[in-house]
Amino acid sequence: MDVNGVVAEGFEPVREAFVRNFDTLGERGAAVVVHRHGRKVVDLWAGTQDVDGDGGRPWRHGTAQIMRSATKGVAAAVPLMLAERGELDLDAPVGRYWPEFKAQGKDRVLVRHVLNHRAGLPVLDRPLTPGEALDPRRGPEAVAAQTPAWEPGTDHGYHPLTYGWMLDELVRRVTGRGTGEWIASEIAAPLGLDLWLGLPEAVAAEGRVGRAGRLEAEPEPAGAPRVRAKRVVTEAYDDPGSLTRRAFAAITPFPDQNDPAYRASALPAANGIATANGLARFYAALIGEVDGVRLFGRATMEAARAEESAGPDRTLVINTRFGLGYMLHGSASPLLGPGSFGHPGRGGPLGFADPESGIAFGYVTNGYRKTVTADPRAQALVRAVRAALRAP
Repeated sequence: MDVNGVVAEGFEPVREAFVRNFDTLGERGAAVVVHRHGRKVVDLWAGTQDVDGDGGRPWRHGTAQIMRSATKGVAAAVPLMLAERGELDLDAPVGRYWPEFKAQGKDRVLVRHVLNHRAGLPVLDRPLTPGEALDPRRGPEAVAAQTPAWEPGTDHGYHPLTYGWMLDELVRRVTGRGTGEWIASEIAAPLGLDLWLGLPEAVAAEGRVGRAGRLEAEPEPAGAPRVRAKRVVTEAYDDPGSLTRRAFAAITPFPDQNDPAYRASALPAANGIATANGLARFYAALIGEVDGVRLFGRATMEAARAEESAGPDRTLVINTRFGLGYMLHGSASPLLGPGSFGHPGRGGPLGFADPESGIAFGYVTNGYRKTVTADPRAQALVRAVRAALRAP
């Protein structure tokens, strides 16, 4: 595999892992960028820009991809920054800002519960069509009319799609702007990020957002306990009545992620687009200064990664850990270390920061697997970063 880019001295294991992903894990096109203390130490890309592009457009340095649920980590920065500025109270009821939300016994759902996946609203009794889902009014209206699946605040379960509608409407009610607009002006522009929630027409015309799709082969987990765990998760996804299946089916059928209309829309739970550098640079600015810009103050950073939810996840049926809008290091999504926080995207992408080591990590790919929180390719790269840091 012809791998492009550079690694700083000591980070050669990351390049080796990146090559192995293509050689043994079926990678088609991908990029990984790692910053340490605000300095780029890994910047690698290889393969084709399009997952179905044998002999077609090569992946270039500025190639971007759909981040899937890694979008959630970027979107979560918006309410946290608003809270830091005194414009949003994380411990206030959602209904203070969005009165219609209080229907069906949701008057005690706090803003904090939206971010830590304790709102009890991972499903919609009537899933939205793709057209409805892309209308910025319809998703929030559906969630506002929904009865909670459990008493809000008493338990946690991943909100794969409804998270985005709740967060977006809160941001609109507080700022008058959608989350995508807020990210563009308050995060992406100051940092010069190639990162969008709602792809601008001019960027789409440049043709550097690759086509994504499902990879054919998928490595099987090793060991009996992992096989049993996979069977439990598979059964939950296969059961039409399960909370798991219904949560991921809140939009039915799910839109084609290569559709220009889907890319141009803003779903804060699912369809952000970024380069690996854009994603890594974003996380670098959460834990330190990047070219004079820092997104989180120290207290906000600590709040983002403080454990808010942990244990059996009602939706994912595995143990998960969440801070405020971010997944935390654990068995469901192993990151760099105990203090790491970030978010994976279903089937591949991953962005996170680790304040203790100063690491900020961004990985994007055009090939998605069935994995939800811990893709083998992303995990191989994380292990390689960890090995590089431990080397004498």
